[in-house]
Amino acid sequence: MKILYFHQHFSTPNGSTGTRSYEFSKALIRAGHEVTVICGSYWIADSGLSSNFINGKRIGIVEGIRVIELELPYSNSDGLLKRTLLFLKYSFSGIQIALKSDYDLLFSTSTPLTAGIPGIIAKYLRNKPFVFEVRDLWPELPRAMGVISNPFVLTLLSMLETISYKSADRCVALAPGIAEGIKKKYRDKEVIVIPNGSDELNPSIKNIKKVTANFVAVFTGAHGRANGLGAVLDVAALLLAYGQKNIEIQLIGDGGLKQSLIKRAQSDALTNIKFIDPMPKVDLFKYLAENANVGLMILDNIPEFYRGTSPNKFFDYIALGLPVLNNYPGWIAEIIRSENCGAVVAPGSAEEFAQTLLYFRDNPEILEVMSTSSKRLSITQFNRKNLSNMFVSFLEIR
Repeated sequence: MKILYFHQHFSTPNGSTGTRSYEFSKALIRAGHEVTVICGSYWIADSGLSSNFINGKRIGIVEGIRVIELELPYSNSDGLLKRTLLFLKYSFSGIQIALKSDYDLLFSTSTPLTAGIPGIIAKYLRNKPFVFEVRDLWPELPRAMGVISNPFVLTLLSMLETISYKSADRCVALAPGIAEGIKKKYRDKEVIVIPNGSDELNPSIKNIKKVTANFVAVFTGAHGRANGLGAVLDVAALLLAYGQKNIEIQLIGDGGLKQSLIKRAQSDALTNIKFIDPMPKVDLFKYLAENANVGLMILDNIPEFYRGTSPNKFFDYIALGLPVLNNYPGWIAEIIRSENCGAVVAPGSAEEFAQTLLYFRDNPEILEVMSTSSKRLSITQFNRKNLSNMFVSFLEIR
């Protein structure tokens, strides 16, 4: 089967963002399928291509995956208008490819929601099978966050969401709440939940020992409005007020609010906060194995997040056997509690958060039990290879 795979932010492990589409594409190839990925130029991603762009695109083979990278540079720190224009340009270019290419099935993954537009057009003009993967519920999330408040824009997004679900032959949801959201619109739509997964570690990483003297809690990922990282700075300030200087909080990544977070940390003399630039995933795993004692799951306290997100960082943490400290309710919090692989604190409670970090530091034997639980969870429930095989089987349904 020839598969046209649309993911605007596609990356290999040499990039500093999620590699779900890379792993799924490789699984499809192992199963005997041909895969062409259409992506843009996400600044923290690495498509695997390095040749010059010709007429706005470059094309090559990356580990058996045919990659078409469009010259559409994107960054999370770009303004809303610029990002919107890039989303639309990607969709327009994608439509042209979908109408001209020889393929058997078109697969699109959000975000952005506009990534599904080529699949919608090809479905109705070429009668091509279309499978849509939903990573976030739009426009519910941007409305809840206050990122988009214009009623006209929200109506357009709601219409696009409805058309995307209706046009898709089947849908993949990354979290239980996303599947529930799709079913609310189309009760009979075939939907499968395939969350993000945990990668099997390189043996050299498995044997790494911690090298830091401090107790280190690490957050990896975007520094944006949704992440609510101001709460972490509140915790850092409280720890210093307690006189606890050997707990260090590290924030690895980038985003629109990073500079304001750095300025606040400097003005408040938060010497126990360290900001680190994004790094390739292969380097990130080694760094976390050497330095991190706990992985932090941080989100703004927005109910739509509770069951509607599938954060890569959680699955990376447990792959490394890191206990996880989570500050919002939802399905991830339920897993952490039921599997005893970390702790969950109340949203907005810097006091409980700080006390939990102190408890972790002072009880290494309990932390070791949680570490074992994390590793077991990554293997038994969220093994990337098993989830990739599930994905392949779902796409092979005729």
